[in-house]
Amino acid sequence: MSIHRSVSAQALAVRRAVQVLICSLLPAAVWAGPVDINTADAATIARELQGIGLAKAQDIVAYREKNGAFKSADELRKVKGIGAKTLERNRVNIRMDSATTGARKGG
Repeated sequence: MSIHRSVSAQALAVRRAVQVLICSLLPAAVWAGPVDINTADAATIARELQGIGLAKAQDIVAYREKNGAFKSADELRKVKGIGAKTLERNRVNIRMDSATTGARKGG
């Protein structure tokens, strides 16, 4: 019987560890959300993308207004201060409205 209790205790410990891991990851998953970088205002971009504050979000909006809609998430790298790590951390939450990506100002 002691072997059975040992296995049960081990299974319970593994289950608890997995539950703790999942719970620890939830705040990060809930914190960031999808954002359309071609239509969102600076406050929304700053709120939804990790590592991007209001000033950097304003830079993203200014870049978009000057150069037209972003065609891909990778174009965010053209905004000063947006590096590869920030882009990769947020890639799953970056959206581009297909209705706005067809037109670019100034070609």
